[in-house]
Amino acid sequence: MDLLSDIKFFPGVGPKRADLLNKELGIKSVEDLLRHYPYKYVDRSRFYYLHEINEDMPFIQVKGQIVRFEKVGEGHAQRLTAIFTDGHGTIELVWFKGVKFVLEKYHTKIDYVIFGKPTAFNGRFNIVHPEIELVSQLPPPEMMGLQPFYNTSEKMKGSFLNSKTIQKIIFPLIQAIKTGIPETLPAYVLKKYALLNLTDSLVNIHFPKNADLLNKARQRLKFEELFYIQLNILQQTKWRDLHYKGYIFSEIGYFFNTFYKEYLPFELTNAQKRVLREIRIDVASGRQMNRLLQGDVGSGKTLVALMVMLMAVDNGFQACIMAPTEILANQHYVSLTEFMGNLGVQFSLLTGSTRPKERIVLHEKLRSGEMNILIGTHALIEDVVQFHNLGLVVIDEQHRFGVEQRSKLWKKSNELPHILVMTATPIPRTLAMTVYGDLRISVIDELPPGRKPIQTYHYYDTKRQALNIFIAKQVEAGRQVYIVYPLIEESEKVDLQNLETGYEYICETFPNYEVSKVHGKLKAKEKDFQMQKFVRGETQIMVATTVIEVGVNVPNASVMVIESAQRFGLSQLHQLRGRVGRGAEQSYCILLTGVKLAAETRKRMEIMVRTNDGFEISEADLKFRGPGDLEGTQQSGLPFDLKIANLAQDGKMLEIARNFAMEILETDPQLLENENRVLANQLSKMKTNTLNWGSIS
Repeated sequence: MDLLSDIKFFPGVGPKRADLLNKELGIKSVEDLLRHYPYKYVDRSRFYYLHEINEDMPFIQVKGQIVRFEKVGEGHAQRLTAIFTDGHGTIELVWFKGVKFVLEKYHTKIDYVIFGKPTAFNGRFNIVHPEIELVSQLPPPEMMGLQPFYNTSEKMKGSFLNSKTIQKIIFPLIQAIKTGIPETLPAYVLKKYALLNLTDSLVNIHFPKNADLLNKARQRLKFEELFYIQLNILQQTKWRDLHYKGYIFSEIGYFFNTFYKEYLPFELTNAQKRVLREIRIDVASGRQMNRLLQGDVGSGKTLVALMVMLMAVDNGFQACIMAPTEILANQHYVSLTEFMGNLGVQFSLLTGSTRPKERIVLHEKLRSGEMNILIGTHALIEDVVQFHNLGLVVIDEQHRFGVEQRSKLWKKSNELPHILVMTATPIPRTLAMTVYGDLRISVIDELPPGRKPIQTYHYYDTKRQALNIFIAKQVEAGRQVYIVYPLIEESEKVDLQNLETGYEYICETFPNYEVSKVHGKLKAKEKDFQMQKFVRGETQIMVATTVIEVGVNVPNASVMVIESAQRFGLSQLHQLRGRVGRGAEQSYCILLTGVKLAAETRKRMEIMVRTNDGFEISEADLKFRGPGDLEGTQQSGLPFDLKIANLAQDGKMLEIARNFAMEILETDPQLLENENRVLANQLSKMKTNTLNWGSIS
């Protein structure tokens, strides 16, 4: 069987369904269809009697006949009810749509099998929109065991291309491949990890003979998926190390030493010292550095980045730092100004707000090499920005930039500059090994001395009066307060506190205090004006949406109130909490929710109250929400499709797969050995970014 053949020629598909499968699920070939794995299984081997059922059962399967149909209502409000009997009892079958279709297809006094979730209503059981099949047309026995359920879309269901239809399309395909399809893993890999072969794995992932074979099929397909992702990443990294030499920063000179001895605002933490040693080894090695620097808000990443930039300056190179917003770029500029004083390093700020006259001077100094460090936003990637000898690029919150945007910076240097990527969003290890698998990782896991851990509390909104008294006490003590809302305007669909009504409430409740209001729909100048008023202490309370999540540094702010906290993910709650606790005073984070909470939401609130550890929170967030929804990955998605593996659950397998991929590449980096030819062939089939992601970050 040709795995690459177009599915439109396959029985049960045809051109229309093929087009729909392609547009909705990206399924084009027979192989794509085989790799569209079920998301769950239901045991269809058991038939029940109606007198056995109860409401706790997830589904029932019953043989019997329809006694009669009853239509109720008219037009859109119409519903159809059928009384179904198994000879011992009766149950109602209910349809709210497709009434005409049901009446034409199903008839009384014919033997059917019904399948669905039983629900009790008015003392009687019913099944809404049941699956119905003729007893005479029941599937073969192998389809009546663990039956697969496939993901579909609303558009597909509207065209009668549901899970059942996909199952019927895949079944003959599975029968056809039992003669064997080409193996994608070498024999020695299958033997080492006692893995099923590919044919048996695909047969048993779709139509498992039993639970044990289903588990073995899952393990084999998960390992294969994770192994090839790691092999691809690691081979690209080896290729990059081989082909891209890096600038050598051999000197630790005047600027670095003077800053360390005379300007350092506080003793470096052990974590900061460790990270600087790791970076020092990289930039002196002759290889291009590609390093990810992780650390919670306030852990001192900017200070480390500055000291690395001073290494570049000491060695005759320029450095730049690119931030995703003007607010954050301005914050970095202010921080560097405070850190360096009159050290003698020439640095400047370039954003969309920089005036034309200032730009002319800045560009001249940059081209001549007189300017040592440039801080900016996307403005740094404009063609007019030209460096004399760019040796180091620092990217802050890099997930907010596209690959093409970042690559424009690398091209501003004769050779690829060293790359330091920073993020205040702690990334779980499994996600870091995949999304950032080609970057070496450094972690700052200590807070600078003098910082007190933020105290976090979960309040129900019934305690609002007590909260207002607490806010007033904090403001009277000279502190400032953030109040964050998830929405800008009232939504009829979601019952939430919103920013506009919240702003009015705060102004009425605290008439003697000045209140700022900031959200994403404000023009940049107005937003900056309101923020600066808060920074200068002219307003005591800032009512805002999540625009203040990154880049606002107000050491005097000691309280973060998050309204409708259940609407935020754990990582985002942690980021918002990091806006306070930046000074010497004790700071607080108050999570406000309604009393009625889902069990999972309650767990999230408990985790936030219990720990300030960003990495523990990110691991929990990965389990709750999945990798595609986490802050940092949701805007562009993962750089690969996970069809069966789960980063939240398969961390151990990922480590095994990564370590084994490393072993193979150590002995056969180009995969030229006969036994590894299958690996090289599979890698060549994998889609890779034309910009060569591994070579740029």
